[in-house]
Amino acid sequence: MDVVVAGSHGLIGSALVADLVARGDGVRRLVRRGAAPSADTTDTAPGVRDLEWDPRTGELDPATLEGADAVVNLAGAGIGDHRWTAAYKQTLVGSRTTTTSLLARTIARLDTPPVLVNGSAIGAYGDRGDEVLTEASGRGEDFLAGLVEAWENATAPAAEAGGRVVWLRTGLVLAPSGGALGRLLPLLRLGVGGPLGSGRQWWSWITLADEVAAIRHVIGAQDVRGPVNAVAPEPTTNRSVTQALAQALHRPAVLPVPRFALRVAVGEFAGDLVSSQRVVPGVLARTGFAWAHTSPQEAARWVVDEVSAPR
Repeated sequence: MDVVVAGSHGLIGSALVADLVARGDGVRRLVRRGAAPSADTTDTAPGVRDLEWDPRTGELDPATLEGADAVVNLAGAGIGDHRWTAAYKQTLVGSRTTTTSLLARTIARLDTPPVLVNGSAIGAYGDRGDEVLTEASGRGEDFLAGLVEAWENATAPAAEAGGRVVWLRTGLVLAPSGGALGRLLPLLRLGVGGPLGSGRQWWSWITLADEVAAIRHVIGAQDVRGPVNAVAPEPTTNRSVTQALAQALHRPAVLPVPRFALRVAVGEFAGDLVSSQRVVPGVLARTGFAWAHTSPQEAARWVVDEVSAPR
C-alpha cells in the first residue's frame, strides 16, 4: 500500500507513519516548503519520502498524489495548544480548511482518485449530555461543531469528482504522551489528579493504537465513506477513565478539578474537557473492526505499559 500523509509529525500522524513503515508500506509525507529537516527516525526507513507542498499559497503538484492508494489528512493546529483567542480560533479553522481544500481539489484532478481519509472530531456533535450519538446524529452548535463542519465541507471537491471520502471523527485519544492525557497523566502520576468537573460527563475515547488501526481499516473498507466515529465500543464517564488510569499507576484519584479551575488554566477550551458526548462507533462495528482496547482499564494498562517500556 502507498499512503500520502499530511500532518505526519503530530501525535496520530507520527504513529501512523511508524506503523505503515513497520508493515512495509510506502509512505509519502507532505512537508511544508522551507520546513527544517525532520529528526524523525523514519526518515531513513525504506519506502519513506518527504515531498514539499505549500497550503498557504496553494502549491501542490498533482504528481505528488498520483498512484497513491490513500491520502490521510491529519494537518491542523492543536486544539488544546493555546487559549482560544479570536485569532487562534481563526488559526484552528484555517489550518484545517486550507490544507483540506487543497488536497481535495488536487485529488479531484487525478484520473484515479485515492481515498481521502480526512481528520475530523466528535466535537461535531456538541455537548449532548446522555444522548447516544451515532454517525447519523445531528451537529452541535458550539465553536468546535462549526469548526468540524467547515473542515469536513472542505473535502467536497474530492467527493464531487467521484472520490471516496471518509471523515474520521476521532474521540479523545489516549496515548502515553500528548493528546487528551498530555496534562492529566503527569498529575495522576503525582497522585494529585482526579475527575474533571463533575466527572459524570461522557468521554468517548480511543487509544492511539486503535486510532491508527482504524485509519488502516477505513482505507481498506471500500464501502465506507462519510462520517466514521473513531471511538471505543463503549463510551465511559470522565470519572471512570480517570480512576482506571490512577489504578494502573497505583495512585489515588480523589481530587476533582473544578470547572472554574479548568477555565482559569486553559480558558474556553475547558468547556470541551467537561462537555458530554456519548458517541458510539456504528460504522466501525458494522464493518468488522477489531479493537485492541475496549475498556478504560485495558486502555489504562496499555498507556502505563507504553510509558514504562524501555526506549
